[in-house]
This record gives sequence, C-alpha cells and structure tokens, in this order.
Amino acid sequence: MFNFSYQNPTRIVFGQGQIKELAKLVPANAKILLTYGGGSIKQNGVYQQVMQALEGFEVLEFSGIEPNPSFETLLKAVEMVKQQDITYLLPVGGGSVIDGTKFIAAAVAYAGDPWDILTRKAKLTQAMPLGCVLTLPATGTESNGNSVVTRYSTQEKLSFASPLVYPQFAILDPTVTYSLPPRQVANGVVDAFVHVMEQYMTYPVNAPVQDRFAEGLLLTLIEQGPLALSDPQNYDVRANVMWAATMALNGLIGQGVPQDWATHMIGHEITAVHGLDHAQTLAVVLPALLNEQRAQKREKLLQYGRRVWGLQHADEERLIDDAISYTRAFFEQMGVPTRLADYGIKAEAVDELVNKLEQHQLLKLGEHGDITLAVSRKILQAAV
Repeated sequence: MFNFSYQNPTRIVFGQGQIKELAKLVPANAKILLTYGGGSIKQNGVYQQVMQALEGFEVLEFSGIEPNPSFETLLKAVEMVKQQDITYLLPVGGGSVIDGTKFIAAAVAYAGDPWDILTRKAKLTQAMPLGCVLTLPATGTESNGNSVVTRYSTQEKLSFASPLVYPQFAILDPTVTYSLPPRQVANGVVDAFVHVMEQYMTYPVNAPVQDRFAEGLLLTLIEQGPLALSDPQNYDVRANVMWAATMALNGLIGQGVPQDWATHMIGHEITAVHGLDHAQTLAVVLPALLNEQRAQKREKLLQYGRRVWGLQHADEERLIDDAISYTRAFFEQMGVPTRLADYGIKAEAVDELVNKLEQHQLLKLGEHGDITLAVSRKILQAAV
C-alpha cells in the first residue's frame, strides 16, 4: 500500500426529512445564493422544503445550471455573487449543480482569469464556503473537492480539484430521488460504478481494505441499481444507492492505491464534442478500455471476475472475457447503451476525439501512463 494522507471535512446529514436541518448547518447571518438547475426542485417539493428550512435567512437564487455546467453560465453567477455581496453558496441538485457551484466558489475568490482554474490548474488560495443538498446520487461531488466544467464555445470539458471547495455539509435525503426519471437513475448508478472501477481496476498493492470496500460497493450497485429502476419508491434501495455513490468518490477507497481515470478523460471528450451524458460515455469507454488494457490489469481483472461476478473458470482468458462482458451487460441492463454507434456516432468521429485528447495534453493516461494517443485511438475504435 502507498503512503497517504486523508481527511474529509464534509459533514454528511443522511436520511428522510433531514433538509429541515439546514438552519443549523448554514452559518448564522449568512447571505445565501441558492443555485439549482432547470427547476425540477420546484416540481418535486425540494425547493419548498429548502426555503421553509431557511426561513429568516436572506436567500437569493441562481437557476439554469446545465447538466454539464457551462463556464459561461457560471460566470454570470460569479458576477451576481460579487454584486450582491453573497457570503454563502448552497447548491441544491445533482452533481452538475454542485460541481458548477464549486467553480463559482473558486472563481469568485480568484484574482486572474477564471478559465485558468481549469486550463492551467491555477493554485487556489481561497474559496467561498458552501454546503449542498443532493438530489441525484451519482458523482460523489457532495463529499469531495472535485469539479468538472464545460466551455461549450470551444467544446472543452475540463476539471479542477481543491480541498478548498469541499462542501462543509451535504444533506442526503433518499426520498427526494423518488421522482427522478429512469435515465437519471441509471446514469447515476453507472457513474458511481465507474468511479469505483477507476480506483480499483489497476494493479495489486496489497491493500485488502480498499479492495474489499471497493468490491462491496460494486456488488451493492449491481444488486440495488436495477431495483432502483423497478421499485423506484423503495426507501432502502434508494438509500443504499445514494450512500454507495457518495462512498465511491469521497476519497476513502482511493487512498494508498494506484488510480486510473483514463475512462473519464476519454469520456469527457465525447461529451464535449457530441453531448452524450457523462455516464453514457463511461459505459461506452470502460469495456473497450478494459479489453485493451487486459495485460496491464490482468491480476485485478481476475480478482474482479472472481469476487464481484463469481466467475470460477479455470481458463483465465475466458474469465477476463466474461468479467468484461458482464460489466457491459450490467450497463445495458441499467438501460445505458455501451457502443458509440448506439448514439449515432460513427467511426469517422474518432479522429476528432483523439485530436481533442492531444489538444488537452492527455497523452499518457492510466495508472501506468501507457495509454498514449495511439492506445486511446484503439480504445475509441473498439468502442464504436
């Protein structure tokens, strides 16, 4: 196991009815900017719960944060924060709303061009405080310092990370997910699953605690994910999916072990150029990447096949084939297609995607840094 230093400052407030705790969690006398997306929180009652809990606070609103939050939209919120002397940010929504609000928190306090935060990984020295109310379990952003933002004018989807943008608290009420469309539920499960795989599916470093945690999360998602679609108002199922998604990317299972993240980097380019949902790109890329990297990931693929899928073949190559096939089948079972062609993207699109990877200097991806542009091209070609 590698050396590591781990701290997670986010307070998780979990369970039915916990939105009412907001008044105790937000600092007294805060001037709050409530951020959200297209307005679904007003249809499902979450907005009303939040406003009731914040009675007595001064609350301004910023709506319209997109499913892949737009740099241009977020800059409008940055201006609003400055003009209105906002002191606290409260995103209410899924990963995109929270990611976008993290960028707002960083950009408000950054003296230079905010784009540098994403393109030059500019060092942040301060950020606005924020808490969050999660409505869509998927990204784990409610309990980490990561954020992904899209600049649509240049077709770029880029990320940044800073401990300064960890939410101070995250309210997770599984009941608010009952009304989610099946596509968003499925995307959330796939997203969380691949987050675990990015930290688990590398090579062994004698870290059985992290391995068993990761395998437990994968098994939970495999078991509970389809139930979330077939029995959408089952509280226990929704609670397990929500908690698994948080645990998948709160930093815990990634401590002391190598990590990959090539599936995400390649997937971001597909979203930026073709507009696919984030989880859709992950479902497309991961099976192709696992097959391309099967030699480098051999020991973990065998462990994954045996422990997660219960495969017992004596033929190890067949076992690896089946582990990858079962993964693809799980994504398909969740209703998330796993081929670029399923989304109308043809083989000719690979060139542009590889060019985007080169433009963003994503030349040595993966836990070994051996996923070159040529290997990324093979992965994308296999994913068509």
